[in-house]
Amino acid sequence: MAGALPRRKVLVFRELPPDQLARLAALHEVTVANPRLPEQLPAFHAALATAEGLIGSSYKVDAALLAGAPQLKIISSVSVGVDNYDLATLSARGIMLCHTPGVLTETTADTVFSLIMATSRRLVELANLVREGRWTRNIGEDLFGTDVHGKTLGLLGFGRIGQAVARRAALGFGMPVLYHSRRAVDLASDAPDLSGKAAHTPLDELLARADIVAAVLPLSPATRGLMGAREFGLMKPGAIFVNGGRGATVDETALLQALDHGSLRAAGLDVFATEPLPLDSPLRTHPKVTALPHIGSATLETRHAMAVLATSNLLQALAGQRPAAVFEGLSG
Repeated sequence: MAGALPRRKVLVFRELPPDQLARLAALHEVTVANPRLPEQLPAFHAALATAEGLIGSSYKVDAALLAGAPQLKIISSVSVGVDNYDLATLSARGIMLCHTPGVLTETTADTVFSLIMATSRRLVELANLVREGRWTRNIGEDLFGTDVHGKTLGLLGFGRIGQAVARRAALGFGMPVLYHSRRAVDLASDAPDLSGKAAHTPLDELLARADIVAAVLPLSPATRGLMGAREFGLMKPGAIFVNGGRGATVDETALLQALDHGSLRAAGLDVFATEPLPLDSPLRTHPKVTALPHIGSATLETRHAMAVLATSNLLQALAGQRPAAVFEGLSG
């Protein structure tokens, strides 16, 4: 048919919903091969050698892997974060990288605020008390939680997700919000509902003033290990730390020290430096830690929306169009 676009070779390296896989297969030659599964690894490498497009998530795409993909033009990640990708090599090769910002903002903010609630009110600990048959009388003060409403929330990171968490805190729970980011946000124009309710604050001051500190940071050279022993030491006695961004932004040894020997009351963690969390990690069973298996965007609706956007990004790029969500952090 005149004007038909050429069919490109596409490698799907993490399973897509059937409707999105069908969108790709209708226009291109698609191979589905998950490199995490040993039996699919040979098919993955074979398809990688001729693939022009990749789509998937949660797998390290480093320089060695990219060396085996000489025809590659576009990677569409079913994620917002891009720390699994060798950005320098992608930039040098001129390979476009797309991601899925926006569609998971509200869901991830829900998860972060759920951790704030769970750690403050000790929900998991007390639910287990009932589940395990240890609730034999009215609980005493030793099992009381702390209020969330009215407390000061400190946010590390104030992009889409940070602002969504701030709305829940300030508008729903009457919480004063402090935030630390590379630059102040013009709330009057960019987030008018938070105008007068959130304040750009130096890191040390935020840590000293906040009752709850929640990190929603991407991983970068500037944020890696940002929360260390010094930073945890600045937090006020009885404060709570929550991480819904990236695990490697936190020195986990320092966090454990703050929980065991410092004044940190509790921690709520959806992300870790190594995932899945190793069985021998003290964080897994620590009595002051509420740990989740990286579920920030893990709802049926949001994960499908992410797959739709990632598929659209890839189809647009292969058609020579500008995708809806190109990652803008590549140089060159």
